[in-house]
Amino acid sequence: MHRLARPVLATLATAGLVVAPLVPGAQASPGAGEKPSASAPDLRPTAKDPTAIGKGGAISTVDPEASAAGLKVLKQGGNAVDAAVAAAATLGVTEPYSAGIGGGGYFVYYDAKTGKVRTLDGRETAPNKMPQDAFIDPATGKAYNFTPELVTSGVSVGTPGTLATWDKALANWGTLSLADALAPATKVATRGFKVDETFRQQTLDNKERFAAFKDTRKLFLPKGDAPAVGSVFRNPDLAATYDLIAAKGTSAFYRGPLARLMSDVVRKPRTTKNTELPVPKGYLTPRDLRDYKVRSQKATRTSYRGHDVYGMAPSSSGGTTVGEALNILERYDLSAMTPEQALHHYLEASALAYADRGKYVGDPAFVDVPVKRLLDDKYAAERACSLNPAKAATKPVAAGTPTSYDGVCTPTTAKGETDADTENISTTNLTVADKWGNVVEYTLTIEQTGGSGITVPGHGFLLNNELTDFSTVYDAADPNRIQPGKRPRSSMSPTIVLKDGKPFLALGSPGGSTIITTVLQMLVNRIDLGMTIEEAIAAPRATQRNTANVTAEPAFIAAYGPALTNLGHTLVPAGDAFTSAAEIGAATAIEFGRKSRLTAVAEPSRRGKGSARVVDPR
Repeated sequence: MHRLARPVLATLATAGLVVAPLVPGAQASPGAGEKPSASAPDLRPTAKDPTAIGKGGAISTVDPEASAAGLKVLKQGGNAVDAAVAAAATLGVTEPYSAGIGGGGYFVYYDAKTGKVRTLDGRETAPNKMPQDAFIDPATGKAYNFTPELVTSGVSVGTPGTLATWDKALANWGTLSLADALAPATKVATRGFKVDETFRQQTLDNKERFAAFKDTRKLFLPKGDAPAVGSVFRNPDLAATYDLIAAKGTSAFYRGPLARLMSDVVRKPRTTKNTELPVPKGYLTPRDLRDYKVRSQKATRTSYRGHDVYGMAPSSSGGTTVGEALNILERYDLSAMTPEQALHHYLEASALAYADRGKYVGDPAFVDVPVKRLLDDKYAAERACSLNPAKAATKPVAAGTPTSYDGVCTPTTAKGETDADTENISTTNLTVADKWGNVVEYTLTIEQTGGSGITVPGHGFLLNNELTDFSTVYDAADPNRIQPGKRPRSSMSPTIVLKDGKPFLALGSPGGSTIITTVLQMLVNRIDLGMTIEEAIAAPRATQRNTANVTAEPAFIAAYGPALTNLGHTLVPAGDAFTSAAEIGAATAIEFGRKSRLTAVAEPSRRGKGSARVVDPR
């Protein structure tokens, strides 16, 4: 495989020049400070094509700039990991409210040479000095309100893992240096990108929060308003930060002045004088940043109707919860059912799996998570006994007992508990495949849309508020309780599906705790209900997370509401206090067909549409 001359390219990247691999036939691009000729094509990709079919490699993201950056890396000889990091870094520029180096995420990789799936846990961690009562207001002795206190605060900021994830992924499986992979994003941050309706609306949705911090207001609310649609948004501070990292490596982020600055603004948030938001202080220290480590871990694996479904193990709950629900559903022939009957089974299996998620899943460094037992087919058979094909169970349903089961049906009337859901819907996801057959599925986030709201002064990126994913009130029996150094439980579910040992489908989505059901519903749509991957991603969604109501998109309610209501489900429209959209998820996917055919798919409408690209179009 082509490997670039890293030292030379890294030097060029550090100098602020556009770095292009020396591949025969590749054309040079203008540098960040250069003006393109009048005949040059538009340097700001804006077209969003949600489906692309072809060969030679593919990428799907929510953003045309990110997809263009990843596609260029693929065309110039980079592999899927190289393209994924380049695209993710670009999303840090163009989707700064959803992802960036101030956050974390989960990286799933299929290696074509070995046929194995590997994962990286780049989840944020609680500071080592964070007390168990960190979410208790000392003035009242009661828990802080989730909003506005926790979501806009220093106390919610965890130690970021995104940059360390990029560096480890490239070191393990990539061909580019980190400097080379950051170069496309640095260029976009310097020359700017065109603001669309989604970016403006997300800014307006968070206007009060952003206005509470001096540096956030300056960057994202110039002249007191969100950037206008069609205007060009530049972030030279972020470009300079990427250049700093390109020159000095990840130590420039996790050690030294920048680490001290991040700690300082978390412990003493730099708020504006006129803000009325309380903004509790946090606990992040330079030592937390210095000691951060990405975890390399084994993927979860579930067999489903001849497919091997690989996902993220804890600290993510995605792999275990998607896998358990699939194991339950495999006991029923969904393809022989009406759509409403199949969806009923999907919703009921989701509730059963979520009950176990809430009771058993947390950071495995602190909690003994029974991963193998949760994914045992015999355990699924026993859980499936609680699924009534003719009527929805009263929610919440009770968790099972993965420490003691025999697969035999045992009627139960036990009442369950609804797990507190504090995960926010904003995150982003990308899917990449290269010409060698390597595949990356990567979900990354800063949690809330806009994270904590805290922009690191002079560096152009927002810090996460990921620690809000911990349970708000400490309970020694809760696997997701606050503990120093612990990773909060996540629902991110980057998933790679193999068939006969070869890639069949890769998919993932943002959406907080709805990520699990979005991925699960897409798999059911594609494998059981006979939809194409394009149809599977576009179909209206609903999510059942072991709650009294089913949250659903309006189109889902219109299509299936009456029939599912007759089966005992109560459907309510999606949407919350943090977004103006009544949508669930914003998925990306690539399906692998015969003769190396790739079908890359992004959302056709949700979150303003996504961008799918292939190296060699059909």
